[in-house]
Amino acid sequence: MGHREDLLDGAKRCLLEKGFVRTTARDIVKESGTNLASIGYHYGSKDALLVKAYVSLIEEMGDSFGPARPEGGAARTPAGSLERFREVWESIIRSVPESRPIWLLSLELVLQGDRLPEVRKLLAQAQEEGRSGILPLFNDIPEADLDEEAVDTEGRLYQTLLQGLMVQWLFDPDTATRADQLTEGLRRVVAGAAPSA
Repeated sequence: MGHREDLLDGAKRCLLEKGFVRTTARDIVKESGTNLASIGYHYGSKDALLVKAYVSLIEEMGDSFGPARPEGGAARTPAGSLERFREVWESIIRSVPESRPIWLLSLELVLQGDRLPEVRKLLAQAQEEGRSGILPLFNDIPEADLDEEAVDTEGRLYQTLLQGLMVQWLFDPDTATRADQLTEGLRRVVAGAAPSA
């Protein structure tokens, strides 16, 4: 592994242990076994490296969100169905205990956004990519084949639900919304929006 990968791995470990604001360039160098000049050479700045590390952590966590699939097969529930909707949210909620440090890091970044304008700008760009990353979980359309309108509408909906759910589960898991409640809520909204005969 080269310095670039060592830095990224070291930065991920620092983020999970210290958070974004408390992680220094020296912490990353110590954790990665590299040198200070490597950060600037490979990533431009400590903050750019930390944003890349954060996005990598989110992507790794997101890989566990998909619906259950038999070995090498298709999802057990049909894409776009209420069953798939429930199944994906159950999977996300099930991952909360092990992904809690990453969600706490996300909350830290939201709360520090005004103090870190350059970081906020980098994360806003990453957030756009996250919208297209979440959609295939629900509709089975490969990310590369998604149309821009779907990403800008459905992607925003799922991302908003994910962020709200994250806050609830971090605050109080005993009263946080469950996947079946979220699914029933959607079913009721859709039924209420259907034109009457």
